[in-house]
Amino acid sequence: MATVLKIENREFSENPGRIDDFRLYSDISRLKSGIDSKNLNFDVRLLNPGQFSSPYHFHRNAEELFMVISGSMTLRTPKGLEILSTGDLVFFELGETGAHQVYNHTNEPCTYLDIRTFYGADICEYPDSGKTLVIPSMQVFEKESKVSYFKGEENILQKWNEITKQL
Repeated sequence: MATVLKIENREFSENPGRIDDFRLYSDISRLKSGIDSKNLNFDVRLLNPGQFSSPYHFHRNAEELFMVISGSMTLRTPKGLEILSTGDLVFFELGETGAHQVYNHTNEPCTYLDIRTFYGADICEYPDSGKTLVIPSMQVFEKESKVSYFKGEENILQKWNEITKQL
């Protein structure tokens, strides 16, 4: 069944857990209408003057597409900075080349549509801060804590012997 989200019913709410400089608002009418999208997430976002959308990041398992509905903002990618204005579309591919962040450099709010794929899980990496986010659990790890795949597995026979003694 098609669900129509009328502009007059748009209701922006601040995304929870935000800090100064990263205050982003999303239209919650999608949630209120009960849309249960399986593989395509989308939000209409409101970015006020002087605010960033999120930390600079890229996705390992999600593609993203932004369309500026009104206003203007500065886009940061691995290629540098670029001004986006009403009607502009920008696609972010998987991986490091799709890294992005937007900033409202103007004195007016900027509204944009954020569309992204979702296949049950994603990994976001944050090059500026060395963090990794696991979605949907929302667990954040520092990349410096990366360990070898077999770390802690060196005494597997001892573990098996303990298990078999309990049987």
